Amino acid sequence: MTELRPRADIVAMDKYHSPQVDVAVRLNTNESPLPVPPEWIQDVSDAVKNVAWNRYPDRSARPLREAIANRHGVSPNNVFVANGSNEVLQTLLLTYAGAGRTVATFEPTYQLHAHFARISGAKVVSGQRDADFELHESEIRRVLETAQPEVIFLCSPNNPTGRLEPRRNIEVVVANAPGLVIIDEAYAEFSDWSALELVTEHSNVVVTRTFSKTWSLAALRLGYAIASTRIVEELNTVVMPYHLDALKQVAGERALQYVEQMQSRVAGIVQERDRIADRLGQLGIETWPSGANFILFRPISAASTGPETVWQKLLNAGVLVRDCSTWSGLDGCLRVTVGTPVENDLFLKALCWAVGKRE
Repeated sequence: MTELRPRADIVAMDKYHSPQVDVAVRLNTNESPLPVPPEWIQDVSDAVKNVAWNRYPDRSARPLREAIANRHGVSPNNVFVANGSNEVLQTLLLTYAGAGRTVATFEPTYQLHAHFARISGAKVVSGQRDADFELHESEIRRVLETAQPEVIFLCSPNNPTGRLEPRRNIEVVVANAPGLVIIDEAYAEFSDWSALELVTEHSNVVVTRTFSKTWSLAALRLGYAIASTRIVEELNTVVMPYHLDALKQVAGERALQYVEQMQSRVAGIVQERDRIADRLGQLGIETWPSGANFILFRPISAASTGPETVWQKLLNAGVLVRDCSTWSGLDGCLRVTVGTPVENDLFLKALCWAVGKRE
């Protein structure tokens, strides 16, 4: 019997996975270090008693979409929900990319943008940020004019660099885009501004969000997009029927009743982020401005013992961070998620030891 192999372009793809290691301090996947309110757990427990488990869930997820819409001041018809922002992104690309179409990214950025594009069968073209990970208007115009992409990605704040994309850059993309503009705002609550106001009924702008980071619900796998009614209708045509289960819908809707608690958690994480950045600066370690819940840093020159050595030393000390040093444009870089104050202290102590600095 002949073994059936995947498509050649799938076989050639790099795998995208974060290491899952049992350590005392796990700061590699940008999760919230803080738990959800106990009141939310009780609310969800009470609500699931009324779920008709023998019936399919509400295909439209109307109460959840209404709650999201109220949060952002839009219509429920402008909200598409799915299993994490990754399914949102995948559905967008299945709808608007595919064979014979082009998707543009600006590297370095979130690796799954290009990964999902290639899975859809699309061609991926990449513009480049400068050595300081800033994106110049001339590079935006070059990519859009030469590639004429059907889909353009911007990640703001950008993962893994942390930089918040300047409003001017996004406006240039929107004004000159020949196709759909997807602005991935997974970390928006940690930053100073959002592109949501650029979404209109007549625009090709889509803003995606997730419950994983700011809402402390990474285990729930829930995300959404804000877009024109037309785009949302097309996404609902493509996505699998009944893709969002009843428990997820209830849990997400209830989470949105705890905005103040979420904002308090975010404020605490931002304060810790700034404290870590200050300490890294005191240690002479290169960092970049972050509008997210993580910091990209270069602990050691790529010409010396190498970032993988620092990563391993941190792991040996019970601290897991993300090794980004093999990613395009990120030579020598590691990324640390902001944890609790105790976790951050343990990270800084371990880092001092790993790079041979005094505490």
